[in-house]
Amino acid sequence: MGIWRYVVVLDAGSSGTRAHVYRWPDSVGARKSASSKQLASLPELITKDKWTKKIHPGISTFSNKPETVGLEHLRPLLDHAQEVIPEEEISDTPVFLLATAGMRLLPNQKQRAILDNVCAYIRSSTDFLIPDCRQHVQVIEGDTEALYGWIATNYLMGGFDDRQSHNHGKGHHTYGFLDMGGASAQIAFAPNATEAERHANDLTLLRLRTLNGLPMEYKVFVTSWLGFGAREARSRYVKALLESTANDKNRARPDPCLHSGLRTTHDGAILPPTGPVSGMEPYLVGTGKFEECYRNTYPLLEKDAPCPDEPCLLHGVHVPAIDFDVNHFIGVSEYWHTTHEIFEMGHKDNPYDFNSYLQRVQEFCSQPWEAIEQGVSSKQWGEKVNQETAFAVCFKASWLISILHDGIGIPRVGIESGEHDGTVESNVKGYLDAFQAVNKIDSTEVSWTLGKAVLYASSQVPPLPNGLPVGFGSNPPAGSKNRIPDDFQRPGAPYLLANPPSPSPTYNETASQPHASSVASPHWHDTLFTGHSPRRVPGLFLFLIIVVIAIFFLCGRERRTRLYRKYIRRTSHGSYHHHHHNNNYYRRRNGFSSKIFNTIPRIFLSPSLKRTNSFSASYDDLLEAGARDFELSPSSSPTDDEAMSMSMS
Repeated sequence: MGIWRYVVVLDAGSSGTRAHVYRWPDSVGARKSASSKQLASLPELITKDKWTKKIHPGISTFSNKPETVGLEHLRPLLDHAQEVIPEEEISDTPVFLLATAGMRLLPNQKQRAILDNVCAYIRSSTDFLIPDCRQHVQVIEGDTEALYGWIATNYLMGGFDDRQSHNHGKGHHTYGFLDMGGASAQIAFAPNATEAERHANDLTLLRLRTLNGLPMEYKVFVTSWLGFGAREARSRYVKALLESTANDKNRARPDPCLHSGLRTTHDGAILPPTGPVSGMEPYLVGTGKFEECYRNTYPLLEKDAPCPDEPCLLHGVHVPAIDFDVNHFIGVSEYWHTTHEIFEMGHKDNPYDFNSYLQRVQEFCSQPWEAIEQGVSSKQWGEKVNQETAFAVCFKASWLISILHDGIGIPRVGIESGEHDGTVESNVKGYLDAFQAVNKIDSTEVSWTLGKAVLYASSQVPPLPNGLPVGFGSNPPAGSKNRIPDDFQRPGAPYLLANPPSPSPTYNETASQPHASSVASPHWHDTLFTGHSPRRVPGLFLFLIIVVIAIFFLCGRERRTRLYRKYIRRTSHGSYHHHHHNNNYYRRRNGFSSKIFNTIPRIFLSPSLKRTNSFSASYDDLLEAGARDFELSPSSSPTDDEAMSMSMS
């Protein structure tokens, strides 16, 4: 293992799968040159845009042909990851494939078939580390996705490691997290002390580990609203609109969320602006009345749904009261795209301001569709904005305003004065507003996959004696001595102490700029700990000795006696064989170890030995010699295969 550690996280979403590669300095070496502040911080992860690769469609589309998901879907992603990671580090690099929205909609049996084929393919076609399929390849819940997003946001913002610079008052230094995709919306935040105590049973215990081995614990509220993503909200809106006009004889149904002059089918296909529409289905005709559109999205929040556990925000789902004096939220995904792709061109880093945003939305949505088409053709809003993006954004903007301010309760900053423009104050306000939409923080994309990587890297820091594990689960009751709840989820295999790498990286230098004297390139590795390192050999022999002893005691008393007598007879003539039958002597000396090597499955051999050609040749020779020289007579005791099976169980 070199001075760098790597992890690959595959985000298997509904529309495609994206591979992310993250790297950080090995904690054992990093400790040697770390300052006191760095020792009290989490591992320092880096990634690069070119380390990310996405392919379409999503893995859920393989539900009827799960056996092809490897070659047809995973192969280019894994090949890309192997190009990024040094070859000698791959066997120590774990891969996590975590599936989200698309896979959640499949029946359990089809989910399992896809996941099993994913794990089998990675194990058979690569040397990546997957000790536990169920842990490394799984469908994650929306709450887990939100928690990972909360970790990523606070990691990039500095809320974990630089508390003084992010003091929001009342001892609060973390940021809330808001995410909205096509199908669902999520929220994650740490309530203030009063709410945390009042709603302790509703919180998730999160435990990280700093470089000095100390735990870092947070109590976070997370929840997900399925059906509250932008695409699903639009579907619910259109369904309600058609139901409310079901008695109309005219097939054309007015839609205030579409530009005037725009006609679409009920599922969003653009129709010609004039002329008859074929078929019998009703279709939508835009009126361009944004205020009416906004009013019509309010019922979609389902604020009047029964709330069995007060307080609730949306759809009767319980959420602790949010203290916006200390809870400042970062919004990603649809929150970013809907506020910036069209309405914030030229000033992408400005803070969200309700009044300024509302003015821009009203100005855009009141234009006739013909003018919007011309703007799209001239790239007025950039290369990425096409007709579908342009006509969908008015509904999305009204939905975003509804869910932010009427649903979650974000204060309407800027509404008190029509003269107020938050863009002027962007340098002052920073991220201390109640809400801010972002895509990147310090040039790093805010992705929940980073949160998973941070959690895993944190778990690989050597713990202090009797240290608690890294992970998350239900918040234990106050005063409970059990700090590891029954549903506690660990991010991966626990830390296994390895030989510390040498030379150690200088922690004060950024991971993207390693020490010039010891690191020749971003793919530098410690040659003392490559896959061919002789330092791994003692561990292999120790393992073999343990296996030999186990088999010896499982052979039965009679067979052990015969083995002992056979050994005495052979060693008594050792001198003669040494001088006169040198070749036979070496074949007999290696006979027993050859038998053991033949019994041990290849997966238990060191990755370095599996890849060494010289070993493979001598290994085959030893097997042939051992088969000739080592024989056991029949006995009532277990056979070699049975003994091996028993020792491995």
